Amino acid sequence: MPNPKPEATPAKNVLGTALKPCSQKPLTGFFRDGCCNTDEHDHGVHTVCVEMTAEFLAYSKAAGNDLSTPRPEFAFPGLKPLDHWCLCAARWVEANEDGKAPRVVLESTHERTLDYVTLAVLKGSTIPG
Repeated sequence: MPNPKPEATPAKNVLGTALKPCSQKPLTGFFRDGCCNTDEHDHGVHTVCVEMTAEFLAYSKAAGNDLSTPRPEFAFPGLKPLDHWCLCAARWVEANEDGKAPRVVLESTHERTLDYVTLAVLKGSTIPG
């Protein structure tokens, strides 16, 4: 389990402004702080704040990452459509290439996501924050 310590400097989103929370219910983020914060220990780069869809949840499950089944042993409630969640950047890119990516909340998506995908591509799949 990651050490829940905040970044030394305030995190920024892909728009260059302060990173806004993604979700408190369910509690998301690598640090389970409700934000898509990251650091060098976050090898999955959980930085993309998305709104889950049934289509994406089925896609992810078929790819071997079941996000819809509750896992109480990990304090994971299981996700359902409309839940917001900090998704791995590489998984979002893969889903986008396959036409299955959930929509993105730019204000809550960490700037590190731009190491994986351009802002223009993200803007093509957004919802208001």
